[in-house]
Amino acid sequence: MLSYLLRRLAASVVILLLSSMMVFLMVAKSGDPLATLRLNPHIPKAVIAARSAQLHLNDPLPKRYWIWISNAIHGNFGLTIGNQPVAPQLWSHMVVTLEMVLIATAIAIVLAITIGVLSAIRQGRTFDTGAAFTNYLFISIPVFVLGLVLKEFVAIPINSAIGHTVLYTIGQQSPNLSGGFFSRFGNYAGHAVLPILTLILVVYPSWSIYQRSSMLEALDSDYVRLARAKGLRPSRVLIRHTLRNALIPVTTVIALDFAAILGGAILVEQVFSWQGMGTWFLGGITNLDVNTVQAYLLVTAFFIVLFNFIADILYGVLDPRIRYG
Repeated sequence: MLSYLLRRLAASVVILLLSSMMVFLMVAKSGDPLATLRLNPHIPKAVIAARSAQLHLNDPLPKRYWIWISNAIHGNFGLTIGNQPVAPQLWSHMVVTLEMVLIATAIAIVLAITIGVLSAIRQGRTFDTGAAFTNYLFISIPVFVLGLVLKEFVAIPINSAIGHTVLYTIGQQSPNLSGGFFSRFGNYAGHAVLPILTLILVVYPSWSIYQRSSMLEALDSDYVRLARAKGLRPSRVLIRHTLRNALIPVTTVIALDFAAILGGAILVEQVFSWQGMGTWFLGGITNLDVNTVQAYLLVTAFFIVLFNFIADILYGVLDPRIRYG
């Protein structure tokens, strides 16, 4: 097991380095980050030359990449075109996005597995039909439309019925927020409910469909029939012999979908005006801020590789037939 983990870790590092090269080349060739300054006649050429040297824009691409990746490994992602350090901005925006993404992912996994298992057990019944309808409904609705629908038909009616705002539709917290721990926590939660709910409803339906399909296949397998023939308790057959093996395909899908979750988070942040990594990334693209875009893409690639690495480990935990050599 240890040798396998070391090999997978080495492969993940190689994949991450190759990804960083591709990211760097794409961003470096996307345009001139100082184009706006060059068009401004009031800015001295000496200032532009100094900024160009500071961003290493005059160096060859291999040298620029080496400088960038060497610093990035130590947590230094360079300066923005506004001459501000990228790293502090990256960490502060990352906390906002991960808060939403990790909570939404955890709830979506539990919801998808629960609904998928119940749909498989009750195949063809009312619950299965209703779950299938709901899954395909949410799959067909774009993220930004779903966010607007929740604002209009969930937040506003609930707030009107209660008489004060409990579900906020804009921002991560109220301006000039003060008070004790519980009042502040309630305000944060009120701002987080709709964005997290939007992301949950976007990602869980496809996982639920995979879980149902995998569960049906496992229920019809020979080892489950054998377990039943031995007289094992139905709950033991369901959890230990059926669900455990049915989780393997879903684990793969969840790991591969993490990139899509981060993409969905960008749209959710735009709809609810959250200042997370997605909003920060879009600002970097608009301004052709090379170091900002590179930092976002590198961190995103890291999390995608990390989730796939975790999925590989879980295969051996879920299926004892898998042996790592």
